Amino acid sequence: MLRATGALIGGAAALTSFGAFAADTIKVGILHSLSGTMAISETTLKDVMLMLIDEQNKKGGVLGKKLEAVVVDPASNWPLFAEKARELVAKDKVAAVFGCWTSVSRKSVLPVFEELNSILFYPVQYEGEESQRNVFYTGAAPNQQAIPAVDYLMSKEGGSVKRWVLAGTDYVYPRTTNKILEAYLKAKGVAPEDIMINYTPFGHSDWQTIVADIKKFGSAGKKTAVVSTINGDANVPFYKQLGNAGIKATDIPVVAFSVGEEELAGMDTKPLVGHLAAWNYFESVDNKDNKAFIKKWKDFTKNPKRTTNDPMEAHVIGFNMWIKAIEKAGTTDTDAVIDAMIGIAVPNLTGGVSTMMPNHHITKPVLIGEIQANGQLNTVWQTTGTVVAQEWSPYLEGSRDLIADWRKPLSCGNLNVKTGKCGGKATN
Repeated sequence: MLRATGALIGGAAALTSFGAFAADTIKVGILHSLSGTMAISETTLKDVMLMLIDEQNKKGGVLGKKLEAVVVDPASNWPLFAEKARELVAKDKVAAVFGCWTSVSRKSVLPVFEELNSILFYPVQYEGEESQRNVFYTGAAPNQQAIPAVDYLMSKEGGSVKRWVLAGTDYVYPRTTNKILEAYLKAKGVAPEDIMINYTPFGHSDWQTIVADIKKFGSAGKKTAVVSTINGDANVPFYKQLGNAGIKATDIPVVAFSVGEEELAGMDTKPLVGHLAAWNYFESVDNKDNKAFIKKWKDFTKNPKRTTNDPMEAHVIGFNMWIKAIEKAGTTDTDAVIDAMIGIAVPNLTGGVSTMMPNHHITKPVLIGEIQANGQLNTVWQTTGTVVAQEWSPYLEGSRDLIADWRKPLSCGNLNVKTGKCGGKATN
């Protein structure tokens, strides 16, 4: 079942929009940008949620009720995310919301979910330094993506990189992630003069000067790499300018944390061959579960060219965990579902199992892939198993003594393990 509010729904032609529904449905909020700079990444997440809801309804729904999708378009407008989240929870009475991509959008809606005591499933890698009772973080924390990527590049296998360009979009995720990475690099003996940090606005399009600066920085005789936290459609002109400047992966490799198959589908990938992306899932993962998922996705969208990507898998994991938690609790009541979520384990699409931990983050494998000419990512390195998320960074002063544990009686997102007190640090 599907209903749209405030936005036309595209990409799922098999579904029909209805104006009225029976009162016994369980409503599911979908809060992803379908327009603006982040639509390039978020539209697919809306579509995969519609597929998951459709699939669950064909199984009979949950607790004997069908699921009803309520889709809104916050239009890459961060304050509008909060307004739309409030509309979903207070007006539409959704049982949970699956949404947001950028950390600024997530932080915009946090007060709404706290105030109205509802649940948000957040599916994208982020900067950590947060654990909120009403949020389940199904994307990667820094130690499940950023830190392993740097370790790989430092290794002989990854090129023995000595100089680092930390390039990001100017908002909280890149700034906090780069703050963690800068501290980590210095702890590994990297000199301050061997770290270059650059930020650009959302939708930035003129990369000529910045790429020239990167090229010059990489000409000092030390192996140089770019760690990219550039988000949204700015990636298209960034990679295009790299190609124009003749920067190849063998010269200055770029490892991206926000570029996956969906973004690559809109680019000329030939000049990008060999550059890297670090995620927890790639479409190219070769196992029967992933192949079955890809087939379902292409069948649902009626488009054999549609790709899958990491944040989609995070929504698959989060949605399946939510269904199991509802069945375990016997209700969609927020407090009961939040308590039931901890310890829930479901298969991921890389061939393992992901578990919801007491810090409201999931265990994940880490994969590093090389961009191929066909827009796919070929895994060149991966962890042997899953990694438990560090919601608070051990590399930042004020964070290294904190943990989150939402099990009763602790029920704390920032417990100071030295003092034993909750509230060791306010979320940023």
